Amino acid sequence: MERGKMAEAESLETAAEHERILREIESTDTACIGPTLRSVYDGEEHGRFMEKLETRIRNHDREIEKMCNFHYQGFVDSITELLKVRGEAQKLKNQVTDTNRKLQHEGKELVIAMEELKQCRLQQRNISATVDKLMLCLPVLEMYSKLRDQMKTKRHYPALKTLEHLEHTYLPQVSHYRFCKVMVDNIPKLREEIKDVSMSDLKDFLESIRKHSDKIGETAMKQAQQQRNLDNIVLQHPRIGSKRKLKKDAYIIFDTELESTSPKSEQDSGILDVEDDDDDEEVPGAQDLVDFSPVYRCLHIYSVLGARETFENYYRKQRRKQARLVLQPPSNMHETLDGYRKYFNQIVGFFVVEDHILHTTQGLVNRAYIDELWEMALSKTIAALRTHSSYCSDPNLVLDLKNLIVLFADTLQVYGFPVNQLFDMLLEIRDQYSETLLKKWAGIFRNILDSDNYSPIPVTSEDMYKKVVGQFPFQDIELEKQPFPKKFPFSEFVPKVYNQIKEFIYACLKFSEDLHLSSTEVDDMIRKSTNLLLTRTLSNSLQNVIKRKNIGLTELVQIIINTTHLEKSCKYLEEFITNITNVLPETVHTTKLYGTTTFKDARHAAEEEIYTNLNQKIDQFLQLADYDWMTGDLGSRASDYLVDLIAFLRSTFAVFTHLPGKVAQTACMSACKHLATSLMQLLLEAEVRQLTLGALQQFNLDVRECEQFARSGPVPGFQEDTLQLAFIDLRQLLDLFIQWDWSTYLADYGQPNCKYLRVNPVTALTLLEKISREMKDTSRKNNMFAQFRKNERDKQKLIDTVAKQLRGLISSHHS
Repeated sequence: MERGKMAEAESLETAAEHERILREIESTDTACIGPTLRSVYDGEEHGRFMEKLETRIRNHDREIEKMCNFHYQGFVDSITELLKVRGEAQKLKNQVTDTNRKLQHEGKELVIAMEELKQCRLQQRNISATVDKLMLCLPVLEMYSKLRDQMKTKRHYPALKTLEHLEHTYLPQVSHYRFCKVMVDNIPKLREEIKDVSMSDLKDFLESIRKHSDKIGETAMKQAQQQRNLDNIVLQHPRIGSKRKLKKDAYIIFDTELESTSPKSEQDSGILDVEDDDDDEEVPGAQDLVDFSPVYRCLHIYSVLGARETFENYYRKQRRKQARLVLQPPSNMHETLDGYRKYFNQIVGFFVVEDHILHTTQGLVNRAYIDELWEMALSKTIAALRTHSSYCSDPNLVLDLKNLIVLFADTLQVYGFPVNQLFDMLLEIRDQYSETLLKKWAGIFRNILDSDNYSPIPVTSEDMYKKVVGQFPFQDIELEKQPFPKKFPFSEFVPKVYNQIKEFIYACLKFSEDLHLSSTEVDDMIRKSTNLLLTRTLSNSLQNVIKRKNIGLTELVQIIINTTHLEKSCKYLEEFITNITNVLPETVHTTKLYGTTTFKDARHAAEEEIYTNLNQKIDQFLQLADYDWMTGDLGSRASDYLVDLIAFLRSTFAVFTHLPGKVAQTACMSACKHLATSLMQLLLEAEVRQLTLGALQQFNLDVRECEQFARSGPVPGFQEDTLQLAFIDLRQLLDLFIQWDWSTYLADYGQPNCKYLRVNPVTALTLLEKISREMKDTSRKNNMFAQFRKNERDKQKLIDTVAKQLRGLISSHHS
């Protein structure tokens, strides 16, 4: 039962499937029926499907047959009617053909006329269109022709304006023409040509500016000098200021409408020709010399072309390069002032141009760029000046350089550039100026001291007296009362040196002018420089003269007198500085002059040189001493050399009358002590192995001559026998041996009131041994084969005993 139901269900499904396939075959395109048929063959009910297919074909055949039987009569009727229409159509065709032939024949002339009319209308339309197009093209061509003319005449900025109108207004209206395309293609080339030509003009301008910078700077510095001179005149005569006014630098505002055909606006020369006027005429403004139109044109052109930033960068880069060239000083700049002047003129000219560009253009250069350039210029300029000024050895050149630097700074300050560092650098140059002055004055002092005769200045008239007093502040009532002829105590180098010190002060004052220093600073500078002049330059010059080998005692004495008077004049130098600086010496920070110390040191050196010179003279006389230490004869007078020496000392000390008393006394005491010491050394000389009592007596006569000189008072001021004390050692030693007072010496030795207190046992023993050797040698010669005589033997024993006791004193003293 169940199997029957299942078979029936499967049969229904198969029938439904076959029905679906048949519908699909009926409705599907023949090209796509393959997959449908494949599904039939893939199944298992192929036979049953074929049966259904055959049944469906038979059904469709019966339906076709029915349809054909239903419409057959109508088909026959239609064919019959169509055959009738064919005859009528043939007739109509023949009529149309005949009518067409007649119409063609009749309308042939009309067609020809209409064709001619058509051609005329076409020509008329073409002519009208051509005229219209030409009217559109003519302005374009005219503008292009104008553009070419402007390019030829180098009116580049108007040409650029024309190019803009041509490109944006005229060419778009005729853009479809071939010549317009050529123009459009040519427009970038024209722009580049304008850019290149304007840039070439700018390069020419920059090159011309570089070459003429010193002329521009020279003019600007002349104006600054005139302004400063006028300011000084106004300060001295205030009323003149209202009558005369110097032309002030004014910036030239050039016409921005560069379409003008004037030669100035169209030519690209950077420098205008200006003839040199006389000094009395008005100096042209620095900007009057320069035509800046190439810069303005190029700036406008690049701005219009949208390349302003490129132009600004190029301009600044080129000007920086030029600045570096300008700031590079020539290697021989320090040789002449013109070298410095040309260097400053170029720098001033450069910055005058840049300042003008800053104020007459918007943004081409800015303050930051100018400040950067100025900082670089300032550092390089100061470095160059430090280097080159260090080679200057002429104070006049250094002073001129200072004035030039001040003018340079004042000129740039007018244009708003900070110049404080330049004035600070001038303070450094001031020290160098002082050094060059010191070197110059060292030569002046040397010439004065070398040419001086070191003799008091003689005057024979009142005029000569007043002339000397006018040169040097000297007052002496006693000298004024003396009749002519008379002499000043000092030599000619005193007023000369005094005046040269004043000249040096004036020279220092000249450098401080226009440095914007206060009176106190000027005063301090002058005093410090003057102190260097006194303590170093003048002091060294005096020391060199004093230490000169061939200097005489007379010259040394005169130097002491001269320095004494120069020392007294220091207060007048103080007053002189106070008068020219208006700074009172009582001011807290006022530097004092060290002249007093300088002249004291020189005087002391001269005094020491006098002492040394005297001693050397004494030594020269002592070298003439020719003692016969073995003589037995007793002389009756002093040695000749010593007589000459005493005469020399008397004449020398007579010259010392003008010296301060203490100096003369010290010189005299020093000479006597040196003479006593030298005589003692002569007596105790190791080469003198033996001496006789007779020689000792001659030596005693010489010492007595020296004592006589000391008692005569060659220099006033000594108390009683003070000068004789210089010879006390010799006197006691000689008295001991001549009087042969050994018992007293040995008994009183070591006591404070001893008669021979100044006799040293070592000295006494040395001299005693020399006498002992002489006695032994003489006895040996006289009694070679006999015994000594009794008194000689006794004396020799006494000498031996004294010598032994002296050795005992020496050993006990050392222990």
